[in-house]
Amino acid sequence: MSSSDPLPSAGQEASPGSWETYKRLLAYVKPFWLAFTLAIIGNVIYAGASTGMAAAMEYVIKAIENPTEGNRLLLTTIIVGVFALRGVGTFMSQYFINYVGRHVINALRTDVFHRLLTLPSRYFDDNASGRLVSKLTFNVEQVAEATTSAVTITLREGLTVVGLLGFMLYTNWKLTLIFLAVGPLIGAVVSYASKRFRRISKRIQGSMGDITHVASESITGYRVVRTFGGEDYERQRFAEVNDRNLKQSLKMASTQAISVPVIQVLVAIAIAALVWTMLAPDIRDGMTTGQLVAFITAAATMAKPIRQVTSVHAKIQKGVAAAYDVFETIDEIPEDDPGTYAPERVKGNIRFEDVAFRYRNQLDNVLEGISIEIPEGQSVALVGKSGSGKSTLVSLLPRFYEYTGGEIVIDDHALRDYSLKALRAQIALVTQNVVLFNDSIAANIAYGALRDCTREEIREAARKAHALEFIERMPEGLDTMIGDNGVMLSGGQRQRLAIARALLKDAPILILDEATSALDTESERHIQEALETVMQGRTTLVIAHRLSTIEKADRILVMDNGRIIESGCHDELLAAGGAYAQLHQMQFSEQA
Repeated sequence: MSSSDPLPSAGQEASPGSWETYKRLLAYVKPFWLAFTLAIIGNVIYAGASTGMAAAMEYVIKAIENPTEGNRLLLTTIIVGVFALRGVGTFMSQYFINYVGRHVINALRTDVFHRLLTLPSRYFDDNASGRLVSKLTFNVEQVAEATTSAVTITLREGLTVVGLLGFMLYTNWKLTLIFLAVGPLIGAVVSYASKRFRRISKRIQGSMGDITHVASESITGYRVVRTFGGEDYERQRFAEVNDRNLKQSLKMASTQAISVPVIQVLVAIAIAALVWTMLAPDIRDGMTTGQLVAFITAAATMAKPIRQVTSVHAKIQKGVAAAYDVFETIDEIPEDDPGTYAPERVKGNIRFEDVAFRYRNQLDNVLEGISIEIPEGQSVALVGKSGSGKSTLVSLLPRFYEYTGGEIVIDDHALRDYSLKALRAQIALVTQNVVLFNDSIAANIAYGALRDCTREEIREAARKAHALEFIERMPEGLDTMIGDNGVMLSGGQRQRLAIARALLKDAPILILDEATSALDTESERHIQEALETVMQGRTTLVIAHRLSTIEKADRILVMDNGRIIESGCHDELLAAGGAYAQLHQMQFSEQA
């Protein structure tokens, strides 16, 4: 469920209080109209009962002046009836508005998460993970405040004000107009407070994102923090963002604390003006003592709902600012996926035709004039110093980034002709930075689209990756939970699970980005054998710093500054005495 109403772009001045944001929130409420209607009915019952309490004061005075059995019975029945009605109204309004609110939050959170799964890589490059998590947690909860307790109080107390005003107009319209004279002043205070609440709320949301970001970095990288004595630095970073959040929160609290008593004083002035005026006989219009007391009670009773409605404005403005921020993420443009070609399995003939690429904010190309032809089943190794463009080149193949010049072709079909799902189904990927999930070993090997693989297929993939030897030593074998990002495993074990995952996928194209970098010499020998097996019959692109691991590649490409400067097999490049021979000599000297 999502709404297609557009919002201003990030570059424009945000107007979180605009009707557009309210409209989009209402679109999320629409499927739960029955529960919302019941909540409104509950609020009407509560407001009616509150008005009835003020009106009942007339009968209280009558009963005091004339304490007959009938009056006593009537008065006690009214008291019990009014409070019973208020109880029913309170339950209906609170339960059903919370029902609607939590469903809206569930839908919003789902929409944000689903959109995050479809956004291009550049979005994640531009936005820290901590801030994105903050959107899903803190910001969406702020919307919950606006759609549950805030709406309940606004409806319930707002209807109470309307009911009491109606009773007062019915009783004496002249006195009511005097009471309403302070209305514009109250409106001005509320308007000023609303704008300030909204502005501060946006800053609080930004500072909460910073808190989540700094905390998640410190927690994830705790080993580096402790090894390099970064505790004081991290404390300072956290203190800065935490203090910023504190200052904004205190500004919010001070605005709220000032606006509420100011409004209360204004209401008190209006009530005092009433009391003074109603003693004039021409205004009183022959009202009985009971009617006068009922009128004053209604005016005094109104102070509490007015105070609550104005104090809840902060929550509403927080919620609207948060909703605007959440909708901004939902409105982000997903990955471009115009292709429709979806073959069952490609052969794996890959061709790069004068390919160029640059990141959005860079003037110079990161890759320039890349032309390679890789026949199916051939292995090509990419070598070169860090920053030469190796990883960028292979990340163009699954379209994590869109190349800005030239063309990439697989089996005579341009990369953009393939649907993203079909394209990525043809590629298995093992990177230096292994990503594992807080799940069992089996679930990590048979991840995503592989989850329907049999237990035997999972075991076979683990065996080929030389992972079965350590898996069988685990307390629960394949069902062992491995912790957050495989924290229970060594670097080599994590790498072998990633290789097992790639083996299980059995894709025709294989990308190995520093796949053996985390392995010790013994493990590397085993993995190298496994990789040589799995590379047979597959088109493989290998990135490696250790040249000893790619000596058997069909072709080796040497990259420098985003260009291919040498191409050939291991022996040819050594004989040529160029850049590859220098790299080889350098590594050989270091090993020696």
